[in-house]
Amino acid sequence: MATPEHEVDVVVIGAGQAGLAAGYFLRRVARREDLDFVVLDAGASPGGSWTHYWDSLRLFSPAEHSMLPGWWMPPEEGHEYPSARHVARYLAEYERRYDLPVRRPVRVRRVERSGERLAVVSEQGTWRARRVISATGSWSAPHVPALPGRELFEGEQAHTVDYRNPNRFAGLRVAVVGGGNSAAQILAELSLVAQTTWIASRPPRLLPDDVDGRELFSIATRRQRAAEEGRRVEGVEDLGDVVAVPSVREARDRGVLEAEPMFERFTPTGLLWADGTERRFDAVLWCTGFRPSLGHLAPLGVLDADGRVAVEGTRSVLEPRLHLLGYGDWTGAASATIIGAGRTAKGAVAEATDPLV
Repeated sequence: MATPEHEVDVVVIGAGQAGLAAGYFLRRVARREDLDFVVLDAGASPGGSWTHYWDSLRLFSPAEHSMLPGWWMPPEEGHEYPSARHVARYLAEYERRYDLPVRRPVRVRRVERSGERLAVVSEQGTWRARRVISATGSWSAPHVPALPGRELFEGEQAHTVDYRNPNRFAGLRVAVVGGGNSAAQILAELSLVAQTTWIASRPPRLLPDDVDGRELFSIATRRQRAAEEGRRVEGVEDLGDVVAVPSVREARDRGVLEAEPMFERFTPTGLLWADGTERRFDAVLWCTGFRPSLGHLAPLGVLDADGRVAVEGTRSVLEPRLHLLGYGDWTGAASATIIGAGRTAKGAVAEATDPLV
């Protein structure tokens, strides 16, 4: 059976924080001009990736500093730093509040050229658009480094995407691999019920206790402006790697945040280091990050060897009808954060709609 075809001005792919921020500004343009747009989301329910995070995850910033355009995030009772569940509820209400035209579940398979338009193809139909804003994030593309012997390890291997709470690891010997915030927050609670070892490619550094998401966004913004002017200013990496949220500070004070260097290979029962040290583990938890989820853009020929897209601002250099939003600093300062995605979306929509209005 043939799938339906639609013609619209703008398609936004993804209804997480970046896609909803784009939808907000598109809605404002649509109120002034004759603009038709749709937001396609692969999820069965609102909330983006926030519906999948581990149970105890906390934002780095208070609610009053974690907002999408137009509406401040309400505080979560009893918590300065909102939980993932609270953020997911906020995103769901945001959709309703601004009456955003989200279609779900619609999993986009590919984006291809179709004359003067781009065709956004899914099993539910094809949308032919004058402009496409890709805001699919990275949660669906977890990264695990290729290390020798992984297939020989007889224990359990899991990634951040698989982790919800420490219960399944209680009493086990667990290696937590990765030097970022996810690793630190998960290790903090996992170490209460399991024998944990933190492993990182370089020694993780906790940011000062008074530095949270508010300051991180300011630093990222200052650094981007300086780069545009050919100057260098202090970046986040100059201060540290890990935000010291309350659970991480408590784990630090217990002395469990000392990291071992990266191991060299797996053995059937554990891990082997370059100096010959071998340790037994029941499980390895990979907190090694994600890659941009951009496979749907492959037919356009815009992906580089690292799986990214060369952009000027948020516009693809090789396909100017395509914009990318929310994938990291290369698509805007702190654009993978809630407040950063919102600020970047304003410029992206202005560029994407300017020729249309």
